Amino acid sequence: MFPDLTRDDVFRLETRRLWLRWPRLADAQAIVRLAGEKTVADMTTRIPHPYSQEDAERFVFHARQANANGDGLDLAITLKGKPNSVIGMVGISSNPEDGSPFLGYWLGTPHWSEGYATEAARALIDAFFAYTDGNELTSAARVINPASRRVLEKCGFAFQGSGLMTFHAQGGLFPVDHFRLDRRAWTSLKTWSHTGLVREPGEAEVGELSLAY
Repeated sequence: MFPDLTRDDVFRLETRRLWLRWPRLADAQAIVRLAGEKTVADMTTRIPHPYSQEDAERFVFHARQANANGDGLDLAITLKGKPNSVIGMVGISSNPEDGSPFLGYWLGTPHWSEGYATEAARALIDAFFAYTDGNELTSAARVINPASRRVLEKCGFAFQGSGLMTFHAQGGLFPVDHFRLDRRAWTSLKTWSHTGLVREPGEAEVGELSLAY
């Protein structure tokens, strides 16, 4: 899916406020602390609760393996100037249900309502369409998570309808809203700016992240 450019762990995306880089084993403790919160884990497909150090280390290993193979691109979200302090994750991987490139993200609760999820998602979306020949991205948000839906809408995704999706960590099917962004729509939105982002009051910014276990 992704080219050689992204398959080296020195690869990094930079926005006005963020650095997006490959996850490292040293990030596991922060991932456990942030992703392990029930309010975060419940909105994701594959983050169990409770979430152990072993779970986080396994995720990092598989994410790095997928990145190196070009099968996907999972990046740690860090604040600019603090590249060793992870605040969340953003990634594109193959949707297990239909194989389409799928955008996911999560952000630790101390960093909600700052527009970081939108900023990180836009950067990775731009990289996907700029570096690959993919024609579309899909994503989803639980119907009880309007903040995640708003992030996707601000990134240009169009609502495709509602349905059920398997949440492996939760052990069942849950209602979700499905979204799609194609290359043509992205091209028309290339005036996106990674500065001066407008955020919604109380925007929680928790979305679906396809974690490879």
